[in-house]
Amino acid sequence: MTEPQTPTPTVDPPPARRRRRWLWAVVVVVLLAVILVAVHRWRGGAGRFGAGRTGPKGPVPVEVATVRRGDVPIWIPALGTITPFATVTVRTQVSGELQRIGFVEGQTVHAGEFLAQIDPRPYEAALALARAALDRDTALLANARRDLARYRALIVRNAVSRQQLDTQKALVAQTAGTVEGDRAQVRTAALNVNYAHIVAPITGRVGLRQVDAGNYVTPGDANGIVVITQMRPISAIFSIPEDDVDGVLAAMRGGRKLEVEVYDRSGATRLATGTLLTIDNQIDPATGTVKLRAAFANQDGRLFPNQFVNVRLLEQVLHGRVLIPDTAVQRGAPKGVPGTFVYVVGARRRVTVQPIVVGPASDHEVVVTQGLVPGQRVVTEGGDRLRDGATVQWRGAGS
Repeated sequence: MTEPQTPTPTVDPPPARRRRRWLWAVVVVVLLAVILVAVHRWRGGAGRFGAGRTGPKGPVPVEVATVRRGDVPIWIPALGTITPFATVTVRTQVSGELQRIGFVEGQTVHAGEFLAQIDPRPYEAALALARAALDRDTALLANARRDLARYRALIVRNAVSRQQLDTQKALVAQTAGTVEGDRAQVRTAALNVNYAHIVAPITGRVGLRQVDAGNYVTPGDANGIVVITQMRPISAIFSIPEDDVDGVLAAMRGGRKLEVEVYDRSGATRLATGTLLTIDNQIDPATGTVKLRAAFANQDGRLFPNQFVNVRLLEQVLHGRVLIPDTAVQRGAPKGVPGTFVYVVGARRRVTVQPIVVGPASDHEVVVTQGLVPGQRVVTEGGDRLRDGATVQWRGAGS
């Protein structure tokens, strides 16, 4: 009789082996996910190396511009400071009590307009004394001249000696010199009286008052009474690189009035437009720049002394040049030759790489000297996602 067989018991794997199996399963799932994401990106998007490939998403969206022919101004940018043509510190030329102030702080005054009054009484008294001395010595001179005339008549009859005649001549000359000195004293005293009445030497805007009425002022006061600054016209002093000096000098020698624009500190708002006046007579060896001065009418008063401004000097205008937006210019080596190029949109909206030679740039436009002709379309935005032969689409383009 056969004995029943006892089933062999199943031995569970150790816990360490189960953990290794789960770890491998997780690694396989992660790798599959990474591969799926990479394949999806390769098929549908324009990456760094597959840029411009058309797939399920269609042509690459870009912005385009038409190559045109036109005039381009060449501006020289610079930093400058608004500088008045004249700044005068009004000081008294005589000593005395400041009796009256005739201006308001911030007021615009004209040349010859009353500003302040110094006590004139001491100087008026000195003027009266000088005039009295002049009258006295003038009378003495007249009497000496009459005596000289008598001596000349008597010398003919030998009634007086030659010595008496010569002495009288010397007395007349001496008295005449005294009279001239008296006249100078009168003019000096009258000048001091005029100095006591202070007027504006230039037309401009007065600043803050430096002294109040009632104070004793002297010519040695460092701060003076007030500072007057000429506001209209006004100038800007700025510096340009020495490499640009030849072009500016050539334009000035040709009689051209070079236009100068000034902008605020941010460079966004134009404050005024003027003309170049002059260029300095030497280059600063420390910076390699030369200073220039431009004049502005400043009728609206927007330019203020010592104001920092951004300056643009119009050196010349290039006429009839081939122009494209500066955003269209690409730099690299798409065909193995480093340089500048653009993406030109051709038939069926396919782009081709076109090497170009660029010239001066101004106002977000670039002069193209070789490689393009007016009427062609170039890509201005989206070029970083393109390659030669890619299909593009832009706003307003038909099918």
